Amino acid sequence: MPANTANLDTELLAYQDNLYTTPPHKVSFFSRIAPTPVFYWKFLTNVYRSSGQARKGKYDAARWSETSHHVLTALESVGVNVEISGVEHLRQLDSPCVIVGNHMSMLETIVLPAIVQPVKDVTFVVKQSLLDYPVFRHILRSRDPIAVTRDNPREDFKSVMQGGTERLSNGRSIVVFPQTTRSKTFEPENFNTIGAKLALKARVPIVPLALMTDAWSNGKRIKDFGPILPTKKVRFAFGEPIVMSGRGAEQHQQTIDFIESKLRSWHSRSE
Repeated sequence: MPANTANLDTELLAYQDNLYTTPPHKVSFFSRIAPTPVFYWKFLTNVYRSSGQARKGKYDAARWSETSHHVLTALESVGVNVEISGVEHLRQLDSPCVIVGNHMSMLETIVLPAIVQPVKDVTFVVKQSLLDYPVFRHILRSRDPIAVTRDNPREDFKSVMQGGTERLSNGRSIVVFPQTTRSKTFEPENFNTIGAKLALKARVPIVPLALMTDAWSNGKRIKDFGPILPTKKVRFAFGEPIVMSGRGAEQHQQTIDFIESKLRSWHSRSE
């Protein structure tokens, strides 16, 4: 099945030997002492501007990846360091795929378009609540996501299977976070098989994704908007594509093994 290359653009991140790391730069005094308000000012200004474009029908895939990249650079501007590896696995894949990853914070939903969209036309499985946010909803709805409520597992499963196979058949890859909730710890027992089942039904591979994004911490009052913690490094790692076969259980376990291995490695480096 040929990949859909419509709306793909030049990659926005400068990789060296297939690895992106935040380049050395100066962090302003105010950003060092108040990273959270500085970041959110930049972030919300970006969202407001993008929402206006989306309402006018001018927020396309290229603009999505650009504004996502602006969020990444806003994080870097307040001292957050980012490391991204494995994107070559997406580049070398000649079909759409289901990207299956763990879920830690709001950060991955916002930043992944800057990483993936220039390489693979992509959309997300997201919570319905994100599509109902004031201002932000216009942006996300323009990208044709698949919404789930988390209240009715049967209906959510049906939405993902139907909506996912339709988008994949049109060449658009899907990002899915199968955890029941965002968490700083990875619990395989709460990592369901919906990504594997979607890939199996659509006859496309899984690309496993391990991430560590707790630099954008969960908030106490509003979970999606917590303190920014520059001492914590942000990491994304994409694995080699996993071809589906059988009932998908083996491939699901391979995804879990990849994520666990990466998280162990990253935790050992930070100790």
